[in-house]
Amino acid sequence: MGDLQTLQTLSFAQNQLQGPIPESLSSMISIESMDLSHNYLSGVIPKSFESLLHLKYINLSYNLLYGEIPNGGPFTNFTAESFMMNKDLCGKSQLHVQPCRKGNKHVSNKAMLIIKFLLPITVVISIVLGIVFLKRDDDNYSTTNNLVNLDIPTRISYFELLQGTNGFDESNLLGSGSFGSVYKATLSNEEIVAVKVFNLDKEEASKSFDIECAAMRNLRHRNLIKIISSCSNDHFKSLIMEFMENGSLDKWLYSHNYYLDVMQRLNIMIDVALALEYLHHDSPTLVVHCDVKPSNVLLDKDMVAHLSDFGISKLFSERQLEIYTETLATIGYMAPEYGLNGVVSAKGDVFSYGILLMEMFTRKKPTDEMFVQGLRLKDWVSKSTPHSIINIIDTNLLLHEIQNTNNILPHISLVFELALNCCIDLPEARCAMTDVVVSLKNIKALFMEHVKNTTS
Repeated sequence: MGDLQTLQTLSFAQNQLQGPIPESLSSMISIESMDLSHNYLSGVIPKSFESLLHLKYINLSYNLLYGEIPNGGPFTNFTAESFMMNKDLCGKSQLHVQPCRKGNKHVSNKAMLIIKFLLPITVVISIVLGIVFLKRDDDNYSTTNNLVNLDIPTRISYFELLQGTNGFDESNLLGSGSFGSVYKATLSNEEIVAVKVFNLDKEEASKSFDIECAAMRNLRHRNLIKIISSCSNDHFKSLIMEFMENGSLDKWLYSHNYYLDVMQRLNIMIDVALALEYLHHDSPTLVVHCDVKPSNVLLDKDMVAHLSDFGISKLFSERQLEIYTETLATIGYMAPEYGLNGVVSAKGDVFSYGILLMEMFTRKKPTDEMFVQGLRLKDWVSKSTPHSIINIIDTNLLLHEIQNTNNILPHISLVFELALNCCIDLPEARCAMTDVVVSLKNIKALFMEHVKNTTS
């Protein structure tokens, strides 16, 4: 920061910063305005700040600062509002702080403060350490629960997770992925949750945990998976999520024991589109999911779809439209520009969504063995739309809708046309998720009207 010698305005307010104010900030010789308020900064205000001759405004209020407020240079012009709610600061009376005490009396008071505050803290620490070591002896495992800042009050300990999953027994395993495994857990209050445990043997897993926490911290939408809490230390990292009774979309598409009718498929894809529309257009910051696929779409007890797994997602700053990455997404669902050049943008999610939409109604994975010698799922669908889609549609739909096949084909043809518009190779030519939501809702309304007319 000290190298920013032409910077005039600096604001780090409300960022939960901790530790002392860096002395290096005094090298920002052109600074005119500095706002470090509403943090957890501790220590003294650097005396060297008196050399910032151009500083006209400073706000250090609502921190944990102590010691004497500098009284030279620009500090002669600052008022009490710059230092309020730092109860251990001292200085001139007009700053509404206690006067600074000099000499032996000050040292004596400091010693008294040490005795007054450090002694109880030492006792408490000793007790806590005793409990920790006792717990280690009892359970042969030591952990601390560190709730990542998800704005959620619930705290769940490692030991409760261990108990709730029967020691992370395979009987509670819901699935495994690149960065870890997901278990079903029953908490002490009888609530059933899903616990995503990150495999820290992989370097990328810890980064994935941090990314997912950062992505989900400020996101709220009915079609996104809800993070209840987290449990983390140097040796264990997990996210505790709401439990999805009906599992993943992947299971419903490819297990012989499950079936989705046309209306269910439309509803699920509308839910996923709404989730992506929120991430791209309505969330506090633009979020690109980067891994839209059936296994990352989870279904609750009412068959409402929730987009999950933000382990490789990207958060964009206000002016960013695309960024570059070396992190690979899932083969078959990646947009061409992502796979070739590592370009990440919202239009990449649109491409992945288009592939998922085709997969939803063909029941063919983009990596199916039939797609060889340059043939891709989108090419297969394109060649059959609109006149020959009966050759590519999921046979389960045809079997269950055998009396109504000719009536559903026009609507599914519209779905395929929309999917192809999402999968255009040029990113700028693809539609936005707002348009996808409108189109799919219109297709659903037409289908419902058709069903109503044929049954009445």
